[in-house]
Amino acid sequence: MNSKNRVYQVVAAIPKGKVLAYSEVAKLAGIKSPRWVGRHLHVNEDTNFIPCHRVVRKDGGVAEKFGGGGSKEHKRRLTKEGVMFVGNKVDMGKCGWKMNGK
Repeated sequence: MNSKNRVYQVVAAIPKGKVLAYSEVAKLAGIKSPRWVGRHLHVNEDTNFIPCHRVVRKDGGVAEKFGGGGSKEHKRRLTKEGVMFVGNKVDMGKCGWKMNGK
């Protein structure tokens, strides 16, 4: 399986209301750089199956160049799913997801 498919597999598993950091997706997908996660997600053509909006920076920040309309759209999609924010950053303590189900 190539790196893009591994990234997509990890991201597809993130449940509604939860997020993972780019660095966490990279680690789980077995790739070295979180930047590759961003590159793969930027060309995602199936946002219904691969919910790329559920991936954020490790500090909870949303992507300024989010493909579907910038940071405002990124935050809107997450808020719609129940993701909680503290200011402009996701509350990673409450909404960060661990692949083991926590």
